[in-house]
Amino acid sequence: MAKIFNAETHKSSDKELILSLKEGKKTAFVEIYDRYWSLLLSHAIRMLQDEDIAQDVVQDVFQMLWEKHLTLNIHTSLSSFLYSSVRYRILDQMKRDKIEDRFLSTLQTEIESGVTSTDDAIAEKEFTRKIEEGLNKLPPKMRTVFELSRIHEYSYQEISKELNLSENTVKKQISNSLKILRNSIKKGYWFFC
Repeated sequence: MAKIFNAETHKSSDKELILSLKEGKKTAFVEIYDRYWSLLLSHAIRMLQDEDIAQDVVQDVFQMLWEKHLTLNIHTSLSSFLYSSVRYRILDQMKRDKIEDRFLSTLQTEIESGVTSTDDAIAEKEFTRKIEEGLNKLPPKMRTVFELSRIHEYSYQEISKELNLSENTVKKQISNSLKILRNSIKKGYWFFC
């Protein structure tokens, strides 16, 4: 008796998926995505302690996977490749955040001490303009939440009460605001990349 192939019950192996992906088959990409998305996201959240950034990192890995599917050379298992890619993206993200924090700290120290050169003054003015641009891109409610937190130094709980929002919503709004502001700043400064 001949075996009947049922595509719904057949799960491709990782090796089969890699070969199909290299051939440009979107179904292979979708199967990889479905198989690994939540696992990679959990891994990224554990490392970053921030779900929004973790989602961005995992999304970047899948975007890279699709964009480079024709030239992929995976010498390990697919899962090892994906986990390593997520880990490298996270480390890169942390490095960028450190550079940004160091620059902001140095700039703040110079401003407070009053020791600034003409170049620093120009850089500060440009930086301030980029932040203002970023703030203007924020939706009104998000901007209000951000300003209450960062300018008026309200706690999440105080903002929650003031605006009748859940603390989780406040946290998410601030996280999204920071992402938008970082992107606005990075566009003008190569050293944030």
